Amino acid sequence: MNKQDRLLQEHKAVCDKLYEVYEQKNMAYGNSFGETFDDLGIISAVTRISDKFNRLKKLTKNSDIPQGDESISDTLPDLANYAIMTYMDVMRDDKICSGIFEKLEKQ
Repeated sequence: MNKQDRLLQEHKAVCDKLYEVYEQKNMAYGNSFGETFDDLGIISAVTRISDKFNRLKKLTKNSDIPQGDESISDTLPDLANYAIMTYMDVMRDDKICSGIFEKLEKQ
């Protein structure tokens, strides 16, 4: 297997893991992200992404900080999923881009 194929497989594995995390968190919290986005708009997503990014910065800058329940490997999937959920909500709201989800539903 060449490097490009390996990278593609790694990317798919990461995306599969992100989906598992998304599914677990949705079962635990419901669609709180989407509901907040509907109520407050994109600023709600920016706030959550900023909070996760700030957590990541603190974890990487200072190894003395107790990680508690959340490590770097926990923070990164959450950050990625917040970006994906924001993208989904923006695409749903954008009349020009909404056709993408309609096409996906037909597949």
